[in-house]
Amino acid sequence: MLDINYVRKNPQIVKQAASDKQLNPAVVNELLQIDEKRRGLIIKVEDIRQQINQNANKIKAQVTAGSKPNEEDMNQGRECKKQLKNIEPELKKTEVAFIDLMLQIPNIPAQDVPVGHDESGNVVVRQVGDKPKFDFTPKPHQELMANLDLLDTQRAVKIGGFRSYFLKNEAVLLEQALLQYALKIMIEHGFTPMTAPAIVKKEALIGTGYFPWGEEDHYTTQDGTHLAGTAEVALTAYLQGETLAQKDLPIKMVGISPCFRREVGSYGKDTQGIIRVHQFNKVEQVVYTVADETETRKWHEKITDISEKILQDLNLPYQVLIMCTGDMGAGQRKKYDIETWFPAQEKYRETHSSSYFLDFQARRLNIRYQDKNGELKYVYTLNNTVAATPRLLAAVIENYQQKDGSINVPDVLTQYLGKDNISR
Repeated sequence: MLDINYVRKNPQIVKQAASDKQLNPAVVNELLQIDEKRRGLIIKVEDIRQQINQNANKIKAQVTAGSKPNEEDMNQGRECKKQLKNIEPELKKTEVAFIDLMLQIPNIPAQDVPVGHDESGNVVVRQVGDKPKFDFTPKPHQELMANLDLLDTQRAVKIGGFRSYFLKNEAVLLEQALLQYALKIMIEHGFTPMTAPAIVKKEALIGTGYFPWGEEDHYTTQDGTHLAGTAEVALTAYLQGETLAQKDLPIKMVGISPCFRREVGSYGKDTQGIIRVHQFNKVEQVVYTVADETETRKWHEKITDISEKILQDLNLPYQVLIMCTGDMGAGQRKKYDIETWFPAQEKYRETHSSSYFLDFQARRLNIRYQDKNGELKYVYTLNNTVAATPRLLAAVIENYQQKDGSINVPDVLTQYLGKDNISR
């Protein structure tokens, strides 16, 4: 959420941000109209309450002096209360509309974010690692895994529906190895490991900026809670409503959780294999830091570097992209995607996302800190994928395949499996 004072002073900048993010800029005008009406009603309510208090004091003074309250003062008091009773519901209704519109206002992209309509506007920042060279035609991960009895999607679809899957045998161990290795690296970097609830309240999704824009992509339970698509939701909301001290910052958390996404709008995309699924497991890093964009950008590079280091440890080739305005989230100030190489597809596919938000999420969640001068400020938030499986698992399978159909295990993961090759 943006500061309403910023929106009032910079309506054209906010409209441009909405337009660049493929959102409706007209919402800004609606917000400002409601805001003006709201402020007018607040003034009226405060004025009426002041009249009521003044009138009550006048009547009290009359009673204290032993006099009978003046009938005109009594009537005036009744009239003021009647006016207040009529206007307060209108103010409440206007406040609700104001908050609803405030939640529809996107964050302002950083100056170095490219303007673009969709993914075609993303810019490659760097490519790292050598793509594997095979003396045979590489097979897709789903074929390799089926041949080694590591994956069963046919039976899974019967039970869980489209995009469901069973991992089997060494694939289960390899997936867990990826998650455990990622968690180990994060702990070494001083992040506090946490399990994160996968079922969250609507307020947490609004607070992190996934609602209202992404509501259709989330599963809803019968009691009105939602299945989270990332541990970012619970971790970022972890200290909602709390006030910290500057000495507490930065706060570094790493969460591991199951994640759920409906994949709305992905009909016909990635129908083979386990690239795009409804349920997956993820290790996610979240940082709260001070209200300073220069410091936040340093952290943005740091958390991206950690995920890159894990891919380098796995010896997986990848590329880093800066996302354009039309392909980033409404709440994000700046976003990198890391895409890992998939040999059978001969293309890079997204495996990680790294973003910072300034105080956009913290304002929604009311997470503040007291700085060294005693001033209250909102924390700045960041998050990044550390490891998301089974997509990262699929990348390992494809890059480490052998001519005989077996899969070599990355060196850093052999200790978790107790072997360096998966074969029949």
